[in-house]
Amino acid sequence: MAFKKDDVIIIEPREIFVGKKDAPVTLMEFGEYENEDCAKANEIVKQLLEEYEGKIRFNFRHFPLTLIHQRSLKASESAVAAAQEGKFWEMHNVLFSNRRNLGTTSLKLHSKEAGVKNKKFLDDLVNGVYGWQVQDDLKEGIDRGVKDLPAFFVNGEPFKGKPTFENLSKMIDTALRKAKRKPAAKQRA
Repeated sequence: MAFKKDDVIIIEPREIFVGKKDAPVTLMEFGEYENEDCAKANEIVKQLLEEYEGKIRFNFRHFPLTLIHQRSLKASESAVAAAQEGKFWEMHNVLFSNRRNLGTTSLKLHSKEAGVKNKKFLDDLVNGVYGWQVQDDLKEGIDRGVKDLPAFFVNGEPFKGKPTFENLSKMIDTALRKAKRKPAAKQRA
């Protein structure tokens, strides 16, 4: 007698946002958890979310530079694993706070700090259960021309320049003005 394996629906990184669902501006970042510049950008994004509350939503996409940061891939997978319990953003911030300590066993400890309850968390990491989701992000980043991290997009348009609060604010302000001119148009993420 054969048993039918249950289909498991995995929440993809492209579906995980923080901020108002119907915000007129979508800020997307391709980054990784061992990168110092991405960690600095994470703090800037927190400021932007506060400053533009209700006007922007943020989506983090994984772009692990494994040739430089060997632990970045598993760290990204751990964030996707946490997302399955609605704990992506908690894990995301814990990973940045502990970016110099991202070994697989440490990731298990970080998941507890983020509030993840999955008893198979470590097994899922070791077995690469969420590897495809990270690879999909990586492929999309490459298709969008991402080369350096962090890489930002505002309503699908690539951000050029140094990702400071001021520079990103200017592009967000421009996108907000465009959104006011065409309120009926759908915003592309």
